[in-house]
Amino acid sequence: MTAAEHRTSSVRAVDMPTGPAPGHPVRSFLTTPDERRLSYLDFGPAEGRPLLGLHGHLGEAADFVELARALGADGWRVIALDQRGHGDSDRAEQYDRDGYVNDLLLLLSRLGLDHRSLPVVGHSLGAINGYHLAAARPDTVSALINIDGPACLPVVEPAPLSFLLDLPYSAPTREELLVACGSLAPLLENGLRPHHDGWRLGSHPADMVDSDTRLLGDHWRQWLGSHCPALLLHGTASTVLPTAQAREMSNRRPGTTLVELHADHWVHLRRPKESAVAIRRFLDACT
Repeated sequence: MTAAEHRTSSVRAVDMPTGPAPGHPVRSFLTTPDERRLSYLDFGPAEGRPLLGLHGHLGEAADFVELARALGADGWRVIALDQRGHGDSDRAEQYDRDGYVNDLLLLLSRLGLDHRSLPVVGHSLGAINGYHLAAARPDTVSALINIDGPACLPVVEPAPLSFLLDLPYSAPTREELLVACGSLAPLLENGLRPHHDGWRLGSHPADMVDSDTRLLGDHWRQWLGSHCPALLLHGTASTVLPTAQAREMSNRRPGTTLVELHADHWVHLRRPKESAVAIRRFLDACT
C-alpha cells in the first residue's frame, strides 16, 4: 500500500466532508500559543450534544470511531483530540499535566465550548487528563467517563513504557517499520503514518517515555477533586489498573459508578459493544 492509498483508506484521510455528519469524521487543526499544531476529529452530527474524547498513550482520536458511532445514535457529537505528541498532533517540549490540560482548554475555547459543561470520556492517560481537567475547571466537565485510568501509578524506574526506546521512530517503508516493531507491531500498526520520504510511528518513543514518567505517582486528590457523575469502566484483566484500586476509586468518590468487564487495559477496544452499552446507559442517567 502506498502512502497516498493509506491516507485515503482510513479516518485520517485528508479528503473528508467539509462539515461533520454521523459516521464521517472531519479532521481539523488548531495552533497553540507555542506554535504547535493540534489535530482533532469531529464525528458529528453538527447539531449534536458535544462530548470530548481523550485517548491513552500510543493512541489517537481514531480510537473512538466505534464509540462515536454508537453515541451518535443518541445525538452525541464526539470530538476526539490527538493529544500532544500523538497521531497528527505535533510533538511538544514536555508532557506534564498542565500542558495536557492547557491543550484541552484551548480546544474547547476554539470550538466555542468553554462557556458550557460537557461530558469527557478518556482512556488511561486520557482519563487522568480528563479528571485533572474536572478538578481544575469543574465548570467545564458535566460527567466523567474513566476507562481504566488509575488514581495512583507506582513510581518505578525505568518507566513502564521504556521498552519503546528500542524501536525506531521511522523507516523508509511501512513494512520495514512493522518488522522493526517486532512483537509490538499489532499494537502500533494502526497508528503508522507517512513521514517525509517514509513512515513513522504514531508517537515518538522518547516522548511517550517522558509522558509516562510524568504520569507516575499519586492522582487521588484530582480524582476526588470533582463532584460530577462519573463512570469507571474497568477491565478486570488490566495490568495498569488493579481491580482492588478500581473498587476503591468507586467507593471513595461519591457519584461514581463502577462497571467491570472481562478485558485488558484497552476495555473500549476489546469489548466495544459492552463498553458502548455501559456508557450510553450512564449518559442517559446523568444528562
